[in-house]
Amino acid sequence: MKIVLLGAPGAGKGTQCKNIVDEYGLMHLSSGDILRRNRADGTELGKKAQSYMDAGDLVPDGIIIEMMSEAIKKAPPEGFILDGFPRTVNQAVALDGSLGEDGAIDAVLNLEIDDSVVEARMTGRRSCPQCGAVYHIENLKPKVEGLCDHDGAKLVQRPDDTPEVVLNRLDTYHRQTEPLVDYYRKNSTVFDIKADRNPDEVKAYVSKELQTLVK
Repeated sequence: MKIVLLGAPGAGKGTQCKNIVDEYGLMHLSSGDILRRNRADGTELGKKAQSYMDAGDLVPDGIIIEMMSEAIKKAPPEGFILDGFPRTVNQAVALDGSLGEDGAIDAVLNLEIDDSVVEARMTGRRSCPQCGAVYHIENLKPKVEGLCDHDGAKLVQRPDDTPEVVLNRLDTYHRQTEPLVDYYRKNSTVFDIKADRNPDEVKAYVSKELQTLVK
């Protein structure tokens, strides 16, 4: 299976991606992880990307697409799931071109969620600066308010979980990435999954839809 996972920040893509990888043995291809690995390994593409990042510029589509295309070539026969890529219609068009008809995307999982739910999820998150444990002020409270259950460290709100940053990330998603859903409806099977439910419920719906591909 060749799958693209779409959804706004905070929709639960990371959780569902892990579930899919575990259930179907797919390779998880995260654009962020692949970019960091290329930088750390000092590859030619990694060096090119670093030069843009050092200058405070966005890494051009061409470099990201080439990185992801190389990673896809190393995927096992079971297939892969793309996480964080493509982010724009231009990237999707280039990806389709590099895959060809034989390697076309089989399905797109579109995790649907209201902005208000995302805002509540992300702005309510608190994390431990020492062990990295994550809590939520409403849904996953620590035993002692404000303190990590594991080491007693004072919990903090990550910079990217502040209301201003969350709203900006949502705006970017709606402008740049959400149009991908309509693009893929013309070329692939798109499964719309309501992501404002319990993660286990979302997992069950995702599994049900993917079983249609397996059969």
